[in-house]
Amino acid sequence: MSLKQIWQIAEGHPNEPDTLYCGVEPAALFKSTDAGETWSLDRGLFDHPHRTQWMPGGGGLCLHTILPDPSNPDRMFVAISTGGVYRTDDAGKNWQPRNKGIRAKFLPPDQQYPEWGQCVHKVVNHPSNPNRMFLQHHWGVYRSDDAGDSWNDIGNGLPSDFGFAMEINPHDANTVYIIPIESDEFRCTPEAKLRVYRTKNAGDSWDPLTEGLPQEDALETILRDNLKADANDPTGLYFGTRSGKLFGSKNGGDSWTMITEGLPAITCVKTAKIG
Repeated sequence: MSLKQIWQIAEGHPNEPDTLYCGVEPAALFKSTDAGETWSLDRGLFDHPHRTQWMPGGGGLCLHTILPDPSNPDRMFVAISTGGVYRTDDAGKNWQPRNKGIRAKFLPPDQQYPEWGQCVHKVVNHPSNPNRMFLQHHWGVYRSDDAGDSWNDIGNGLPSDFGFAMEINPHDANTVYIIPIESDEFRCTPEAKLRVYRTKNAGDSWDPLTEGLPQEDALETILRDNLKADANDPTGLYFGTRSGKLFGSKNGGDSWTMITEGLPAITCVKTAKIG
């Protein structure tokens, strides 16, 4: 087996300044304890008995999300397309699927709640409450309040519960942003309107954020790593599209401006605070 591409690089736990994690395709997790000079394969996940039954999603068999638990140095979550969410409680020696309640709509009706095999697109949580997690699925938006042991659908009020990008406000564990996509067959914004949806109550309700965003003929696609918040207060938000447009907000999404256009397809947006 050989490395096809790198999907995600994440920092380790807060007390591990030189630790990095790397998620790759075909689905595997690597760890570095010397700031990336050398890497070692997490054998617990690589040798997991489920591996032979993981199937590639539209983007490949990728490990695209890595979430160390800041309150527990032995706990970490990863998301694999299409394996689902897996959690370790012993620093990577063993991994357990954590997908209870996530519906795999693309499977036959009597098999739509499997233990693993879900096509998870993105997972986020907040350092102040790492047991509460939010998840964007191939079809469905979910919340877990028990570190992934169970998931509940929170997609009511959205024009579509299909999508890729998801971000949490760094100053509020109950505020989450998503950008819905119409469907897996038509992967553009619903009704040709570019809308970011925000919940301030952990998914009980959602509001469209549209000020400054085009609401006609806006057939845009926003991929899983294309929505990112910064550490400012109020938080800044940024997202890119496959048509090469970059949008930004200085006020937590209340209003938006187009920063630039005419770029190549944007596949990843990152932020950094300088000075």
